[in-house]
Amino acid sequence: MRIKEKLRQHRRDFIAIYECEHCGFTKKEEGYDDANFHQNVIPKFECDNCGKTADEDYQALPTRYPEGYQI
Repeated sequence: MRIKEKLRQHRRDFIAIYECEHCGFTKKEEGYDDANFHQNVIPKFECDNCGKTADEDYQALPTRYPEGYQI
């Protein structure tokens, strides 16, 4: 899964539409805007439709705020 569109964000918490790279299935889900979530958690999301996870060439999105920045 990958982030297709962020719908809203408050501090580091956000709600986004995630899309499967394999079958195009989309779902709305909460997330957390830090490097760990983008690099390690999102690629392991399993698609509810086809059951696949992100490919090895997955590119994480940058965070809105730098790491360690207190909001």
